[in-house]
Amino acid sequence: MEHAELFREIRKIEIVTRTLVNEQLAGQYYSVFKGRGMAFDEVRQYQLGDDVRSIDWNVSARMNEPYIKVFAEEREMTVMLLVDVSSSGNFGTVRQTKARLAAKLAAIFAFSAIRNSDRVGLILFSDRVERFVPPQKGRKHVLRLVSEILRFAPDGRGTRLSAGLDYLGHVIKRRAVAVLISDFQDTGYDTALRLASRRHDLIPICLYDPAEVALPDIGLVPMVDPETGTTALVDTSSRRFRCAFARERAREKAQREQLFRRNRIDFINLSTADPDMSPLVNFFKLRARRAMRM
Repeated sequence: MEHAELFREIRKIEIVTRTLVNEQLAGQYYSVFKGRGMAFDEVRQYQLGDDVRSIDWNVSARMNEPYIKVFAEEREMTVMLLVDVSSSGNFGTVRQTKARLAAKLAAIFAFSAIRNSDRVGLILFSDRVERFVPPQKGRKHVLRLVSEILRFAPDGRGTRLSAGLDYLGHVIKRRAVAVLISDFQDTGYDTALRLASRRHDLIPICLYDPAEVALPDIGLVPMVDPETGTTALVDTSSRRFRCAFARERAREKAQREQLFRRNRIDFINLSTADPDMSPLVNFFKLRARRAMRM
C-alpha cells in the first residue's frame, strides 16, 4: 500500500471508529470489561461487618488491635489487541476484506482505551508471532497500531491461534482485556484459549465473509486456500455441494461457540457485510446491562 493511500485509509478508519466510540460506546466502556483488577490501597482499623479474611495479622499484632487491608479498583487498565494477519484475512466479497475489518475493530478498542486513559498494545500473529508493540497511551500510538495492521506483510501464511495466546501470557503478566481478532481458521487452540481466559478478560471476535458461510451459485470456480496455496475447481452450481459446504461451516461455528461457552467466554461474530458494527455495539450494551445487575 502506497504511503498516501495508507494515510487516507488510516484517516478514514480513525473518523469512522472515533465517531462510533464517542457516540454509541461512550459511557459503557468501564462496565463492559470485567475484572479491572484490585490493588492494595491502605490498612485501617477493623469495623464490625468487615471480612475477617482481609485482616492484616502483622499490622494487627503491632497495633494490638485488628486492622484490615483495603483494596481499590485499579484505575489504569491494559487492552491488548491480538490480530490475525494470516493470508485468509485478504478475503472479502462484499464491503471489505477481513483484514480491513480487523483494523477497524482494533481501532475501536484502541480509541476506547485511550479515551479512558488506558494503555493499549498489539500482537500480530499468523502461524507464528509476527510483531509485538508494547502497551502505551495516546492518539499517535493508536494510529501507529492501525498502520501496523494495514501495512504489515507477514512471514507466515497460516493461522495458529495458540501462538498469539501463548505469547500474550509471556509478555503481559497482569490481568488485561485481550481482544482476539481472527477468522478462526485453526484447530487445536483449546488449551491456550482456556489458560488465556483464566488470566485475562478474553474477548474473541470471529470474522467471516458471507461467501464463507453460504457459497453463491456461480458455476465452476477455482477455489484457492490462501493459507496453504492449494487450488481446487469447485462446481458451485451443485446444490448438494453448496449444502454440504454450509453444513460444514455451521458445524465448525457450533464447535467454536461451544468451546467459548464451556470456558465462559463472551464472543462476537462479525461479518464483512455488516455496515454498522451492530454486533459489537450490542455486545457493549449486553455487558453494560449485565454489570448493572451485579
